[in-house]
Amino acid sequence: MSTAMSQAEQFQTLVDWLRGNLREPEQFTLGYDAESSDFIRFNHAKVRQAGHVQQASLSFKLINDGRHADLGITLAGDPQVDRRRLAEGLEQLRETLPLLPQDPYLLLNHTGWQSKNVQDHPLPDTGQVVAEIARAAEGLDLVGFYAAGPISRGFASSAGAFGWHQANSFNFDFSLFHANGQAVKASYAGHDWSSAGFAKRFEQAREQLDYLSRPLRTLAPGQYRAYLAPAALEEIIGMLCWGGFSAQSIASKNSPLQRLYGGESHFSPLVSLDEKVTGSLSPAFSNEGYPRSDLTLINAGKADAQLINSRSAAEYGLSANGASGGESPSALNMASGSLVQEEILKRLGTGLYISNLWYLNYSDQPAARLTGMTRFATFWVENGEIQAPVSTMRFDDSAYSLLGSQLEALTRERELILSASTYSQRQTASALLPGALVSRLTLTL
Repeated sequence: MSTAMSQAEQFQTLVDWLRGNLREPEQFTLGYDAESSDFIRFNHAKVRQAGHVQQASLSFKLINDGRHADLGITLAGDPQVDRRRLAEGLEQLRETLPLLPQDPYLLLNHTGWQSKNVQDHPLPDTGQVVAEIARAAEGLDLVGFYAAGPISRGFASSAGAFGWHQANSFNFDFSLFHANGQAVKASYAGHDWSSAGFAKRFEQAREQLDYLSRPLRTLAPGQYRAYLAPAALEEIIGMLCWGGFSAQSIASKNSPLQRLYGGESHFSPLVSLDEKVTGSLSPAFSNEGYPRSDLTLINAGKADAQLINSRSAAEYGLSANGASGGESPSALNMASGSLVQEEILKRLGTGLYISNLWYLNYSDQPAARLTGMTRFATFWVENGEIQAPVSTMRFDDSAYSLLGSQLEALTRERELILSASTYSQRQTASALLPGALVSRLTLTL
């Protein structure tokens, strides 16, 4: 399973065997997940742990007479062993199906679509990456986690559908700690490692670290001008993705963006948000077997498309568009603005520079009102110059304010933020986001 083609061929072999061993009127869907990942942990700017994970698995669904059962199968990479495991799984699901009720919302895709996408951007040499990180962090207390390698996804069905997706990526998630316990959190991620790009990102974090030596400024609760860096904006957008664009949530009136989709509220015309599958790390097909294409979720501040999986399509009479089971975006792309990086502090003038937000939740979900904490590298700015780090504060504000009436500008430069989750396996979710300048952010504690 060392190359994308050998993985695809082994998956195709299992699919062919399964198609040849079905009993009418049985149907199946078969998903494939694999990765070949290098993981490196840093502490005090030194490598403390390095390892490699190579794994592959199947998600097998057997359907008969409106009943379906699912099974996860770990693959060994040996064709005979894997075929035997699949055969045992087939018998297990056959025994399970008669015990289950029919599913009224089962909606299979009966088209034999084909999809292939292999993004084979050359990954950086691990030794080179370690050397560059070590040089950049010399004399600093750096804690970080580097993950890199190809991720593969596959899908096949008894209807003749077959999809294959492989994308190479890296993600370096790190923090720089000051002796006083304060820290700057940052990341550098993408398809192609750029030494100049990494050096620029690291230098920005290092400059912020220097400001953390100044005495903490404690602010009184109130409303302040604020700049939200892409990582901070990602926390806000990420919360809105919890059901915000979900067809099921919208139909059941539980979406935090219910008023947006109902036409009662809107965001700033500066806000356009797409689910941009093209060129992303996410496959152009869902694990339910529906092709995915680019969707406009918010167009110039107004609601557009919804994310619709097969169950919502069956329940509400909609057309499935390849959304995941949770109907959350996995390839977010927010339009950039006109504010250039060098002008951020000047345009902010006096107010808050917020690098990160943490522990977000809804304080009033129907109003899309969010609460959370500032934490890493939040600074007080006066007359366009950073004055001091700010003590941890709680904010409570509406997305219709932050992304609507109070949004002044979005940055021209955007940051690619990849999911750092490695629970069970590396994930393919991503967000390409600008920073946001807002004229008013409400701090409560």
